[in-house]
Amino acid sequence: MKEIILKIDGVEVKAKEGMTLLEAAQSAGILIPTLCFHEKLEPFGGCRLCVVEAEARGRTSLVVSCVYTVEKDLVVRTRSEKIDRIRKMILELLLAHAPDAFELQHLAQEYGADRNRFEKESSFCIHCGLCVRYCAEVKKKNAVGFIDRGIRKEISFIPSIASEECWNCKECFPLCPTEALQAAYVLVEALAFHRVSV
Repeated sequence: MKEIILKIDGVEVKAKEGMTLLEAAQSAGILIPTLCFHEKLEPFGGCRLCVVEAEARGRTSLVVSCVYTVEKDLVVRTRSEKIDRIRKMILELLLAHAPDAFELQHLAQEYGADRNRFEKESSFCIHCGLCVRYCAEVKKKNAVGFIDRGIRKEISFIPSIASEECWNCKECFPLCPTEALQAAYVLVEALAFHRVSV
C-alpha cells in the first residue's frame, strides 16, 4: 500500500493510502476527540467532534477526520480558535441530552462548554450509533436500532431479537459514551417480561 506523508499540527506523519485523518493522527500519538469512532466499525462521522482544518492545494476546509482520507502534502490543524468554538457548541448541544455523562463532562471542561446553555431534553442518547453499528457490523444480530427521525430519533432494542441475543452478550454496553444503554436494555427487558407475564 502506498505511503503518504502529511503534516498534522506541524508534525510530519507517515500514513498508508486509504487511512483516515483520525487514524493517521492516532498512529502519530496526536489526540483528536471523538464519541462515535470505534476501530472495529466503519467510519460514521455522526458526532462531528473530530472536526479539523485540512489545507490542500492552498484551500482550507473543515472536515470530519474519522471519514476524511489522507492526501499527499495535506496540512492539518487539530486545534484552532474556530475548531474549539465548533467543538464547544457540539458539546453544549450533546449535554442538553446527556448532562450527567462523565465523558461529555470531561470534554466540556477541556473546551469550556456550558452544560446549561441549552434547555435540557434528557433522552440520554447522543445518537453516536455505536451500539447500533456494533450489533449490526460486528455481532451481525441487529438487536438494537434507531427509531423515529430528527429530534425524536432514539435507539431501541428489538424485543424479539434482544430477548434471544442480548442477555449473554452486552458487548455494546461499555461502548455507550453516556452510560445510558444499560438503562435502555433494562427498560425493554422489563416491558417484554411484563407483556409475557400478563
